[in-house]
Amino acid sequence: MPTDAPLPDRPRRILRVIHTLRREAGGPSESVLRSTDALLSLGHLVEVVTQDPPGTQSPGEGRFPFHPLGSRDDATLGGWLRSRHADFDAVLVHGLWQNAAPVHRALRGTATPYLVFPHGMLDPWFRRAYPLKHLKKQLYWWRHEAAALEAAAAVCFTCEAERDLARRTFFPYRVRERVVAYGTARPPRPDPAAHAGLLARFPILARGPFLLFLGRIHDKKGVRELITAYATFRREHPGAPRLVIAGPCATPAEGASLRRFARAAGLGSGDDPVSDTPLLWLPMLEDAPKWAALRACEAFVLLSHQENFGLAVAEALACGRPVLISNKVNIWREITADGAGLAGPDTVAGGLAMLRQWASVTPENRAAMGLAASACFTARFEITRAARDLAAAVGEAARSRQTY
Repeated sequence: MPTDAPLPDRPRRILRVIHTLRREAGGPSESVLRSTDALLSLGHLVEVVTQDPPGTQSPGEGRFPFHPLGSRDDATLGGWLRSRHADFDAVLVHGLWQNAAPVHRALRGTATPYLVFPHGMLDPWFRRAYPLKHLKKQLYWWRHEAAALEAAAAVCFTCEAERDLARRTFFPYRVRERVVAYGTARPPRPDPAAHAGLLARFPILARGPFLLFLGRIHDKKGVRELITAYATFRREHPGAPRLVIAGPCATPAEGASLRRFARAAGLGSGDDPVSDTPLLWLPMLEDAPKWAALRACEAFVLLSHQENFGLAVAEALACGRPVLISNKVNIWREITADGAGLAGPDTVAGGLAMLRQWASVTPENRAAMGLAASACFTARFEITRAARDLAAAVGEAARSRQTY
């Protein structure tokens, strides 16, 4: 059993449990990868357990022990935890409905604390958008999830807005709340070769400025509202920047549906990287092409209906790009307070008003917003600060632990 040291900043032994580390799964997976690197650089020891199939290659490329167990059942995940829990100061559970209840059952009767990150899954938007699914989840909450969160050393939120929204979704709701700094790593230095490679792959991007949506394409991201708003904006401003939508779609059928929707709005198919169309669809961009696209865009745009943080938003800020986001992205207040972007309602009218407002911003003020974006990232969302805060949360849980 690990023993506590008097110094709160001593290296901690941390286990992270998440459904998958596949980057195409979205922000939580990418965040776990980046923040694990930051924790390792601070001297902490981290291992990661997932439900990926046994034998899955580690996305961490050997930087940390990776355990793809293939299941979250009590025999597989539970047995592994019961045999290894004493090797860790705390367990971090990422996401709900997959791992929190099994971790709770496995650690019951031990002195190993666990902390839960809901990653926006307690946002009441899901209740409104998927009422039947919400009823099923409420039943599961009564049977399993409420007890798992109540027993957690902390339920960790990435900002105050996420914490406040979480209180309105399921009942009973009795948790130890903690707001933990969240962020991402600084981007690599600008790479002219990566920029040239991006333009060679998608020549249309060299034909003028563009607005960039980058991320997983899902109903909650407000892509249809963005397309509709942009179509009207483009008719008003024929020379407006092109709209680029880059990311994986949930299913091929959904991708085809969105393309038909864009064609009906008068924006063309958007599939030809050479033809001069107002809208361009790109696949998921990772690593050097992603950073090249973020640095090349005029502004980043996200009209999401629900976003507990928005990792791609922070990445755009890190590249000095102003962001045009909905006020359902929970960090919008911090961003607008710093003058790093614009925010508005997550509706067609809200998106159109934001695009019109952006069009009215002078080049001098756009440049100032870009500088403010970089400063906002450094002050609020740089990952070293987030990793220190996360390690502090683990330290507090380890010092105050008791048998659960």
